[in-house]
Amino acid sequence: MNRAFVETCFEKLAAADSVQVPLWKRVLDVACFLVVSPLLIPLMLLIALVIRMSSVGPVFFRQERMGYLGRRFTCFKFRSMVVGADSSVHQGHLNRLIGSNLPMTKMDSRGDPRLISCGQMLRVTALDELPQIINVLRGEMSLVGPRPCIPYEYEQYLPWQKERFNTLPGLTGLWQVSGKNRTTFTEMMDLDIAYVRRKSLWLDLKIILKTVPALVVQVRDAQRGRRHLCVCVEPKMVGATGFEPVTPTMSR
Repeated sequence: MNRAFVETCFEKLAAADSVQVPLWKRVLDVACFLVVSPLLIPLMLLIALVIRMSSVGPVFFRQERMGYLGRRFTCFKFRSMVVGADSSVHQGHLNRLIGSNLPMTKMDSRGDPRLISCGQMLRVTALDELPQIINVLRGEMSLVGPRPCIPYEYEQYLPWQKERFNTLPGLTGLWQVSGKNRTTFTEMMDLDIAYVRRKSLWLDLKIILKTVPALVVQVRDAQRGRRHLCVCVEPKMVGATGFEPVTPTMSR
């Protein structure tokens, strides 16, 4: 038998295996939900109550996202912005991140007037993403996997970058516990594709265990960012008429 033919067959089998969603992933997702549901469900009810009391509009935010093998699905989140917020602002911010080599910082890290009163806290702590457990139970997402992207982001991906869709998107993932907002778009792609190729039960467990420490770092970074962006007005004497504020500088 031709050796090249055999090698080609093995390559095709390996590629097919990387695309399939393994049974252990579904078992892990359901098992983890059953374990944490006594704490998770009351927490989600509390967040829903806070949103309802602090802002007019629905508790949940629904948005079309790209999932497994590029299939579209409706992703659930807690609403952290005012109803009717302009999404084109986020699209422009994302386009700049994709076209540059800058870290994947969130737009609201510098303040976002579209956020509701509790929105900043929900987004920094990633509590706004808890309703995605509905997507996990529906089989559209997994606990661990690449971040589900928005259709207009998907349209800008290069062919090699679409390998990240060969597994279910996740609530957390290798990118999320490897620096997240400190990484560039290309680094995020590399981490997502590395996960697709290496995914295993042990890797998923390792990522789940690293998620809480990674969130602590994310909250700490957000607090530091807000302190750096504080506007400090330094008075400057203008003749005998009074004071003129000096334009503040922003430190990174």
